[in-house]
Amino acid sequence: MATEIAIPQNIFLLALAVIALIAIIVVVIQWRRVRETQNNVTLMEKQIELKKIALVEKDLESKRLMETAIPLPADQQEKLATIRKNTSELMHEVGFLHSEISERLARLETQTEYKKLQKMLKDIEIKEKELDKDVEKAKGD
Repeated sequence: MATEIAIPQNIFLLALAVIALIAIIVVVIQWRRVRETQNNVTLMEKQIELKKIALVEKDLESKRLMETAIPLPADQQEKLATIRKNTSELMHEVGFLHSEISERLARLETQTEYKKLQKMLKDIEIKEKELDKDVEKAKGD
């Protein structure tokens, strides 16, 4: 009888050892994933920081270029202002003409549709009169 109790006890200890081994493996895998995620987060933070630095450098460079730009003489600045003003006026006028064309087109489409509806109404009235005549003939027979 002593041998019968020892076998289930050994199986129990073996099962317990297998469960513990599986638990240890799961913990190790999870720990590696956490470490990898932490490393990825750190890497991303450094990349973001580098991109911010690059943007600031580009901004500073563009400001330097604007500050070192050669100023135009007064007469050329006046010509440039006039050209900009004329361009703005032309763009406004083109926008106005475009809206006027759209308005006229809509009015024309409405008139065309109205004429079609009037023609259809006349056709319906003619067919209605013909049907009335047919009905009167049928009553007369």
